[in-house]
Amino acid sequence: MRAEWNDAHTDYATPARPPGPASLSETPTEWAERLEQDTANGWLLRGNTMLKTLASGRSIHLMHTTPALEAIRASGQIYAAAGCLVGSLYCAPLTPEPTGLRPHNMGTYLLETKQNRDVLVIEIRPDAPVPVKGIDYLRLGRIHLAAYEKHRDFLTGAEDARLRKAAVERVRAASEFLDALLATACGQPSSQQPVFVDQLAATVPLVPFLGYLYFEVLSEYLMLHSTSAQTKTYAEAGELNNRLYKRLAFAAIESMNRLFDLALFAPGNDRLTALIEVIEPALAPGAASYVQRRLSHLFACTALDASQDAAAVSFKGTDFLTLAQVAPSLLGQMVFREMRTEPRYPQLFPVFEQAKALGAYGYWNREGIPAPFNGFLPKGEIGVNLAYHRGSYAVWTAETCDGGLLHPVEQLDVTFIPRLTDLRATALGKAAFRTTTETAAH
Repeated sequence: MRAEWNDAHTDYATPARPPGPASLSETPTEWAERLEQDTANGWLLRGNTMLKTLASGRSIHLMHTTPALEAIRASGQIYAAAGCLVGSLYCAPLTPEPTGLRPHNMGTYLLETKQNRDVLVIEIRPDAPVPVKGIDYLRLGRIHLAAYEKHRDFLTGAEDARLRKAAVERVRAASEFLDALLATACGQPSSQQPVFVDQLAATVPLVPFLGYLYFEVLSEYLMLHSTSAQTKTYAEAGELNNRLYKRLAFAAIESMNRLFDLALFAPGNDRLTALIEVIEPALAPGAASYVQRRLSHLFACTALDASQDAAAVSFKGTDFLTLAQVAPSLLGQMVFREMRTEPRYPQLFPVFEQAKALGAYGYWNREGIPAPFNGFLPKGEIGVNLAYHRGSYAVWTAETCDGGLLHPVEQLDVTFIPRLTDLRATALGKAAFRTTTETAAH
């Protein structure tokens, strides 16, 4: 599994990217170089403050918001959450300054929107410089598929049959558009940009993974191309502007405040244009074109096995075994989403999700990664590897001063536990499985 985990990480120490399938009009490395060199904020992809801190080998300071401070005090333990970089503790970077710890703009956003939560400061002291390798959840399809194949005996025969059938039927139903994505990635777009975006929006309910791709492509577009005064201020601090995509997500999906579910992200062309005109009007005209080119490329790279020829693949009339060979990552993403709709998912959750988390911890420990970050873009979403054993850490409660800086107050006697918290204590559990009894979450 090491190869699969390595493939799911992006190394920002180099612009080179693993090769995608054959026949693509542009390689992943060409795209990476273009984004870095030809966008207003592309220099932040490798030159941002968070990556510099990791590579320095100095102490890493992070902030975490929690509704369960008293549970943490009582147990002396902190657990991870599935969905947070596979199984870490969701944090934002802090930068030490003479008068306190300055939150990354991701952190200031959390402080504004999570005011009902307590704030913790976590200091991790690594034993060496940390590789600037971030995990890209868009490339976790093989991990999802491997977890399903290894643990499918936990499913009943009926559950397994339904899951396999549903995953294949969804791909078949969406095959015309999925084939069009591959054709566009190979330089042969089959529709005009506004039509493409409408077709994309119509296909997301069939293939929820496209909602994740759609959102991340737009996040990339906004953060790298923005020239607003706010974006420039954050760039001077070595940070990408997270507020851009946060505004987009919460404006596009009414239920985002209950569950941040990107499978629901599906604005059509007119709606997309209207949303971006509110966020940064100058970026609205180019959004549809960017989505068509970039999403098609990313779909080919994240869906297909690298051994495939994208120009020769078709999803029409496919079956489970064919998908497992030709597009294992897409199949894994489909199986993952179907699994979450199972009535027994609360019971299955610790089997399938803990297995992935353990795999991630093992990889991060081998690579010397104490603080994994979102590797699609190094935008400030960072976590804690709760199994890290090559350094030390300390945790404090924290207060915010009038200047917006955090100040550690009380050091807590806690231990990091490399285990996922109960599903019932997560946003997914509360939103999708309301009949379960809630337990304290960290």
